[in-house]
Amino acid sequence: MTSTTAETATATGTASEVELLIGGMTCASCAARVEKKLNRMEGVSASVNFATEKAKIAFGEGVRVADLIATVEKTGYTAEEPAPPRPEPEPATPSEDAEQVALRQRLLVSALLAAPVVLLSMIPALQFDNWQWLCLTLAAPVVVWGGAPFHRAAWTNLRHGAATMDTLVSVGTLAAFGWSLWALFFGDAGMPGMHDEFRFTVARMDGASTIYLEVASGVVALILLGRSLEARSKRRAGAALKALMELGAKDVAILRDGREVRIPVASLAVGDRFVVRPGEKIATDGTVAEGVSAVDASMLTGESVPVEVGPGDQVTGATVNAAGRLVVEATRVGADTQLARMAKLVEDAQNGKAEVQRLADRVSAVFVPVVILIALATFGVWLGVTGDAVAAFTAAVAVLIIACPCALGLATPTALMVGTGRGAQLGILIKGPEVLESTRRVDTIVLDKTGTVTTGRMTLQAVYVADGEDEKELLRLAGALEHASEHPVARAVAAGAEERAGTLPQVEHFENVPGRGVRGRVNGREVAVGRLYDALPQELTRAVREAEQQGRTAVVAGWEGRARGVLAVADAVKETSAEAVHGLRALGLTPVLLTGDNRTVAEAVAKTVGIDAGDVYAEVLPEGKVDVVRRLRAEGRAVAMVGDGVNDAAALATADLGLAMGTGTDAAIEASDLTLVRGDLRVAADAIRLSRRTLATIKGNLVWAFGYNVAALPLAAAGLLNPMIAGAAMAFSSVFVVTNSLRLRRFR
Repeated sequence: MTSTTAETATATGTASEVELLIGGMTCASCAARVEKKLNRMEGVSASVNFATEKAKIAFGEGVRVADLIATVEKTGYTAEEPAPPRPEPEPATPSEDAEQVALRQRLLVSALLAAPVVLLSMIPALQFDNWQWLCLTLAAPVVVWGGAPFHRAAWTNLRHGAATMDTLVSVGTLAAFGWSLWALFFGDAGMPGMHDEFRFTVARMDGASTIYLEVASGVVALILLGRSLEARSKRRAGAALKALMELGAKDVAILRDGREVRIPVASLAVGDRFVVRPGEKIATDGTVAEGVSAVDASMLTGESVPVEVGPGDQVTGATVNAAGRLVVEATRVGADTQLARMAKLVEDAQNGKAEVQRLADRVSAVFVPVVILIALATFGVWLGVTGDAVAAFTAAVAVLIIACPCALGLATPTALMVGTGRGAQLGILIKGPEVLESTRRVDTIVLDKTGTVTTGRMTLQAVYVADGEDEKELLRLAGALEHASEHPVARAVAAGAEERAGTLPQVEHFENVPGRGVRGRVNGREVAVGRLYDALPQELTRAVREAEQQGRTAVVAGWEGRARGVLAVADAVKETSAEAVHGLRALGLTPVLLTGDNRTVAEAVAKTVGIDAGDVYAEVLPEGKVDVVRRLRAEGRAVAMVGDGVNDAAALATADLGLAMGTGTDAAIEASDLTLVRGDLRVAADAIRLSRRTLATIKGNLVWAFGYNVAALPLAAAGLLNPMIAGAAMAFSSVFVVTNSLRLRRFR
């Protein structure tokens, strides 16, 4: 939403939403501070995500976007609205490139200068006369210039009465460097021939002859390395969304007065007709007007098999025309297309917060001040117990450096970014982090029959002929007559007859007999289809009974006053539905079938896919679907619901977890928590597996981040960690968390 739009909305008194890009955040406690300040504003509800560096803000009347930006800036950070989407993907902005290049340069220079300092300090054999002065010369630029981002952020936060991870790093490294300067210039450490050695733990030493230049420079270099790896991993984590945004075509051949004119996709309007040649991407969502082809939708849905399309079929923007030339009429453009809506859903999910992350944020907000108090207490206790200022100082610095809660801030957002991005690649759209918690709890999954378990289209399933009759002749005559009717059953018979018997003849004197069937003249014969026969041969009576037992609609066809055959029509079960039900059971879910059809049809479908007869709810009116979901929840079950129609929307919203088939209606998709872009029920099991895997990764990350800090702080306070070892451990804890999240990219 642009600033103008947002401010107009507030003027009318309606609630508005805006997304701001937040600059200058370096850790989770920064994000927590910005979020806290925004939420203190009257009528404002904000969620700030450290990993995506965005704030999602809902605000009411009397609040302007400019007020929100001013609040963020007063907190010590920058804020701006994202630029409007462009027709073509932009390369990385110069500021992004500059930041990454500057970070790499700072890391490279700091590492090159710090390495000799660390080696000279750790290995006494390398220590020549006045080696300590060379170390000071090399370490000074690392601490001052290399650590400048930490010192700058710490100073900004101090001015606003706050403390963040940068405060810990800055205070720790400057204290170590300051102590070293005092020892060199005013103590004995600057004397020629002075020797030092590296210790993993705190030891009693003479403070006047102890320097910490390897700690000051080594910690800065290690934390810069952690930041660099973290930035790279965060870019990789968000790569799936970026790739999704860039899937679409850039230009399109539009038909104007019979001629093809190439224009940018952004200039397309609803109703425009455009040409798609073999190998080209379909520019936007539309309906095929001319041509027959196969469309490869794998990049959008994860489905590898191309789908055959012809006149009247819907096609989706960003899919690839694999075979013939198509002329498509645009039905959705810009932000309304399926691709744009997918990208928006993924981005919203990545910007959201799971309940576990809110807990982590609350901890981060108070963690840094508590750590500073622990460091001061450590110094005081060590000094009081041992009387050794050097040992007390070393332990306090180790506490400051080990405690940085970077891993805590990255634990949830990185896993969420990778998980939702991977889902988008597989045709699974997770609406928000709260959804992940729901997938863990569900134990029952309600499947709407029509369009979910079945194709949603009536098809010719079986043909029974009376003794002595020819099946092809029956199909040609009955199919020709049904071709003239608009009834769904008639269309199914006509399509099946054309497929099995070839071209159908013409019909004369077509007549519709309300409630009973149709009749007319085909190839000189008086043909009738439907319930127009009083008596049936014995074999056809058996055929009707058999078809009805299988949940099929039986249509009797004949000519010249005699019944000649029975055509069995049904809403066909999707080929993958039985496999999908098996996959759902493997996840510990009990499948339940829900339909408005009669019980015979419902039980036949349930038997085909492997659902128990006791778990079938048949003859349920659209408004009754919500009641079924409520009844199951009242029994203590956690219910997931899969549907695709307008009449499923309320039930999807009522269920603990709603899954909408992407081939379904907008109402169903809006009401759901997960959208399955493909119309394949097997993806429901994949979606639940991916959601559960993402949640498990988040929890694993948080256990590591919390556990690491909780375990490391006592070690540092007890003097069992050298500050440089603490710095290395802290930097790599963040890298571990991000790397663990990136494992989700391999989800199959």
